[in-house]
Amino acid sequence: MTDVPRVVLSAPSSGHGTGALSLGLLAALAERGVPVAGFKVGPDQVDAAYLGLAAGRPGRTLDPRLVGPERIAPLFAHGAAGAGFALVQGTMGLYDSVAGRPESESTAAVATALRSPVVLVVDVAAMGQSVAALVHGFRSYDEQLWLGGVILNRVASPRHEALLREALDDVGVPVYGALRRHELPPVLPARRHGAAPVVRGDAEAARGVRRLGEAVAATVDLDRLLALARSAPALTVEPWSPEPADGPSAPAERPVVALAGGPAGSYSHPEAAELLRAAGAEVVTLDPLRDEALPAGVRALVVGGGLPETYAEQLSANRRLCIAVAELARSGRPVVAEGAGLLWLARELDGLPMCGVLDAVGTVRDGLVVGYRDATAVTGSVVAPAGTAVTGHKQHAAVLDPRAGDQPAWRWDGGTPEGFVRHGVHASQLVPHWAALPGVASRLVAAALAPSAALA
Repeated sequence: MTDVPRVVLSAPSSGHGTGALSLGLLAALAERGVPVAGFKVGPDQVDAAYLGLAAGRPGRTLDPRLVGPERIAPLFAHGAAGAGFALVQGTMGLYDSVAGRPESESTAAVATALRSPVVLVVDVAAMGQSVAALVHGFRSYDEQLWLGGVILNRVASPRHEALLREALDDVGVPVYGALRRHELPPVLPARRHGAAPVVRGDAEAARGVRRLGEAVAATVDLDRLLALARSAPALTVEPWSPEPADGPSAPAERPVVALAGGPAGSYSHPEAAELLRAAGAEVVTLDPLRDEALPAGVRALVVGGGLPETYAEQLSANRRLCIAVAELARSGRPVVAEGAGLLWLARELDGLPMCGVLDAVGTVRDGLVVGYRDATAVTGSVVAPAGTAVTGHKQHAAVLDPRAGDQPAWRWDGGTPEGFVRHGVHASQLVPHWAALPGVASRLVAAALAPSAALA
């Protein structure tokens, strides 16, 4: 059971300022000394990373499609343990679902599963009294949803704010804050950099989050918002645990497993590191952009799906590390690469030499491939036995030729096989969530402990 105070921050649609407000709220409350935790609905590891930066603890995704609706509350309880306030940042509009499953995969469905009040962020730049009709409609649409109030964004003037507050008061909706048009400036690093500014501990990212915290502290009634969060009832669920329920005990020897990342975290979901440690691994960090050698004694490497594609030049320029990674793979050690990690293992990307582990060439194209895939493992590997069904997420601009090796990683309806499995290597642009594949960590640790043999 968990009784962590919590709110879900959502909006009528994308573009209302939910992301900036979420960061600002966490930063403002953390500055007050409140221990806070941040979560992001959906697969977005970038937003989750920034929420973690604002909170001072790992930001986590809550994606019903990737982990199953039944794991949402347990994962939340695990990630929010010890917090005095938890914020869940929604995705798209409150009732929206990419896959057309709003009853289980929307922000509203997550809020209901967490028994959490929702605060709606509304961009009112071109709106007057109609804000009351809009908010009343969102409150009435689902009788199970608890809409606790609103925060107004891009208010034009004191007169405009008074008009909006009066309209919302008429329908009994509390207003927790009102921000002027200039008070949430674009202060974060460009989105194309992905989670890298957070993972690498860049000062620009930290300054941006701090400025958002200052703006929110000056415009939002934090005490009233905390009171709303504290009114959320206890969740009667057992927190998710990385410890194996009935699997083998941890090995006597703890193999060193490197996670691609930086001083402030990794490019994998936080649960991946927790699962690996619970399975008996010593988890260390490898920065593929700065480190020129693998960590001492490393027996396996995991490159998570949060590594951005836009750092191809830096990855290619780090030739010593590319050679070391290729040698690790040739020795038969486990190497798991998700998302852009697949491109790093390729022979080259847009003419830039990469690690050369895979006999494939990458090309960056216009536009993005984005979406979920319900996949089946074609080839048994350290990630999953053949025939295992998983759900993963893809978001990439670059494609590989060929798309798959002689032993593909995955297949799914409507597409040709994808990814590469060879000896200890499993590489694919599909990014699953390891909390839904708890056996992957123990399989990887067992493979890391197995005797190594040089492979042609």
